[in-house]
Amino acid sequence: MPQGSNRLILFTRYPEPGTTKTRMIPKLGDEGAAELQRQMTEHIVSRVTEFTGLHSTSVEVRFEGGNRDLMAAWLGIGFDYFPQGNGDIGIRMSRAFEDGFGSGYESVVIIGSDIPDITGDIVHKSFDELRRYDLVLGPAADGGYYLIAMQKTVFSRANPQLFNGIRWGTDGVLSQTLAAAKELSLSYFLLDTLEDVDRPEDLTVWQQALKPTLEPPGAKRLSIIIPTLNEAGSIKGTITQLQKSKAVEIVVVDGGSRDNTVELARLLGARVLQTDASKAVQMNAGAAASVGDVLLFLHADTYLPDNFDAKVMAAVSQNGFCAGAFSLGIGSDARGLRFIERFANWRSRFFLMPYGDQALFVCRDLFDEIGGFPDFPIMEDFEFIRRLRRKGKISILPDCVRTSPRRYLNLGIFKTWCLNQIIIVAYYLGVPPERLACWYRREKGKECVT
Repeated sequence: MPQGSNRLILFTRYPEPGTTKTRMIPKLGDEGAAELQRQMTEHIVSRVTEFTGLHSTSVEVRFEGGNRDLMAAWLGIGFDYFPQGNGDIGIRMSRAFEDGFGSGYESVVIIGSDIPDITGDIVHKSFDELRRYDLVLGPAADGGYYLIAMQKTVFSRANPQLFNGIRWGTDGVLSQTLAAAKELSLSYFLLDTLEDVDRPEDLTVWQQALKPTLEPPGAKRLSIIIPTLNEAGSIKGTITQLQKSKAVEIVVVDGGSRDNTVELARLLGARVLQTDASKAVQMNAGAAASVGDVLLFLHADTYLPDNFDAKVMAAVSQNGFCAGAFSLGIGSDARGLRFIERFANWRSRFFLMPYGDQALFVCRDLFDEIGGFPDFPIMEDFEFIRRLRRKGKISILPDCVRTSPRRYLNLGIFKTWCLNQIIIVAYYLGVPPERLACWYRREKGKECVT
């Protein structure tokens, strides 16, 4: 006989890249979607275990993918673990109820891991309402439900009709379930409607759920997104410098490094996603997975000035602000690079056209409105700023970033500068970014990838 009469069952999936949160993969990549699954499940577990510890409710995790050992290593040994088994979600929920009641529990609540706003209070209310109603459901905004609760005596007369004939995965799941409940003469109680996180457009729900609850009213949070590819030599210093500020989120999005960039970033405490090796894809994925109201895009070999976070937030608070960037500084004493700096800073201020090596920052709402960075193999930051200029003021801060001189020194300062200007002119003349990318790579002695 189990200790206590209540059983809470969490349905989730082991966060294996490529098999979980598949609707998110086009936006976040395989690794990013799996990381989102991991974080959301841990978020739900942390919320509901506060309740279960106070109310002597046992917790069971029903999983897909992985195995019991992997699940226990991930979420801990304080839960019972069972595979969901075969069949559609209705068959799997029915099986979970049957097993729970067969183990001696009187009341069983099943929840999913896709609703970040589930709380211990909601779980408590669902158990409490079972004293007055046959069935408790938590409606999801997409037409499904995130919670279902029954007692043993009700399940014995409701199964399998309550789960049969439902068009799972559609916006009619809740209405069809309620119709089945009425046919069975079951009384029911509906909890508050909550939003789930299943598609890229739902990511704002997750971002809102992660915002610190004790932030002052109106406070904004800064997320720094760093695209990387074989940056083991730079990433440690960059992240360490950022960690001087305690008010920022650091998201590293790797494009398939063959060195230990990913391992170093994780050891330093950054969130790490992995996507295809496309800077635009990487930056968009990092933005989608981050939680900040303000997004700053930083090259892995670039250091921000002291008190960068306060300077960014001060710029964001100005009337008419649209986007911003720092002035350019290059970490070398080479005389030719002083010309590069002066030209870049004149261009930025006169034409309001900063580039990616100046640490572009923008409010999330506007980033989402313009669709993020265009999926170009080159010139993505140039086109991004062109689109932002149509929306409002571009602020160029006087403080300088300090970026690595390597791309200038490898090919030659003057040759690199001329190459950049020719590519900009060609882009203005309508040469496709794909052709420009091939030409750029050939000029740098690399193979053109098509």
